[in-house]
Amino acid sequence: MDTAIVLFNRDLRLHDHPALAEACARARHVVPLFVLDPAVPAGLRMPFLLDCLRDLREALRARGGDLVVRRGDAVAETVRLARETGARAVHATADVSALARDRERRLADGPFAFRTFPGVTVVPPGELLPAGGGDHYRVFTPYWRAWCAARRRTAAQVPASVTLPPGLDPGDIPDGSPHDGPPHGARGGEGQARARLERWVRDGLAGYAGRRDDMAADRTSRLSPYIRFGCLSPLELAGLPGEEFVRQLCWRDFHHQVTLAFPELNRRDYRPRGRHWHDDADAVAAWKEGATGVPIVDAGMRQLRAEGWMHNRARLITAGYLVRELGVDWRTGAAHFFELLLDGEVADNSGNWQWVAGTGNDTRPNRGFNAIRQATRFDPDGGYVRRYVPELADVPVRFVHEPWRSPVPIRGYPHPQHLRAA
Repeated sequence: MDTAIVLFNRDLRLHDHPALAEACARARHVVPLFVLDPAVPAGLRMPFLLDCLRDLREALRARGGDLVVRRGDAVAETVRLARETGARAVHATADVSALARDRERRLADGPFAFRTFPGVTVVPPGELLPAGGGDHYRVFTPYWRAWCAARRRTAAQVPASVTLPPGLDPGDIPDGSPHDGPPHGARGGEGQARARLERWVRDGLAGYAGRRDDMAADRTSRLSPYIRFGCLSPLELAGLPGEEFVRQLCWRDFHHQVTLAFPELNRRDYRPRGRHWHDDADAVAAWKEGATGVPIVDAGMRQLRAEGWMHNRARLITAGYLVRELGVDWRTGAAHFFELLLDGEVADNSGNWQWVAGTGNDTRPNRGFNAIRQATRFDPDGGYVRRYVPELADVPVRFVHEPWRSPVPIRGYPHPQHLRAA
């Protein structure tokens, strides 16, 4: 064919990009396109996203192409560009959210041949089916076994060159402002992602299994924002050694295959339990601000607000506190996380919140998440708490997770209003 469009979305990379590789192999001219669609607001992730787009544009220009940027409805802009360039085909990476699937259905009705390709997950979400029937796995462990045994596709090669149609205006990438998001300082883009990956494989991967829950040491990879925006290929990451890290990628795939089968995962209980949630605006506000009086919870929520990221163990603790201690609807917490997290995505965020709430894919729906026991186990010296709750910087270790037990009053730090005994 003469011209093909590759519509980018959560796949902002050149390495292992099957949709781009196929277009470059079959078309004389290839139009890499990203549409800033107001229906998909980036919110606090916008500075990171703009970094990703600038990095992608530079990489494409180095191969003779460019990133074409448009604003508006993604489908309408794709159709408009296809008519402008005479493109006969549109390629995109398949996704699972209700919004993404609606976009794909509309593109399939366009005046071109539309194809989707893998790339958002390690194993395509609909590829693995339970032996006993059903359209997806509902429990993680059997999915993990099937996932480990599944054949993997070969990673797509980076195109040697990308040729745009002559005379095409690529459009501008907005400048953005460092004040548009949290002051986390994280830079987006495939170049940043691969450099971080290289450092972590060299310095952190070997100790991941034993230290990933050490909250003060912060030995996690911090690659999740780059995976969320597709700056790194999950398939490539799944080839790294170490079962514990690879298992986290499998959990992500698991939530994506659940979302494909149940696209309302971010709105409805996957497994309704008949629970009645409490509406306590003041308690929710204190939780969001990191002012509950429970140090480990407050530390996590303050890290989220400051960095746009939170240690995975802190995510479990803060979520458990909201739904188990306060009895607040999981959707309230999921919406707050989705708003602030750089790695916030529908499938993983909603799937994990429902798991904690007992309405999702947990085989133990009444699992407890006692914040104090979690704190003493995973932050025994209080280093994580002291880092994010400076009011407790000088509190002795024996009181750092329970400052209300201190014989010396802690100035400027609230007393907990909702907390079960440890």
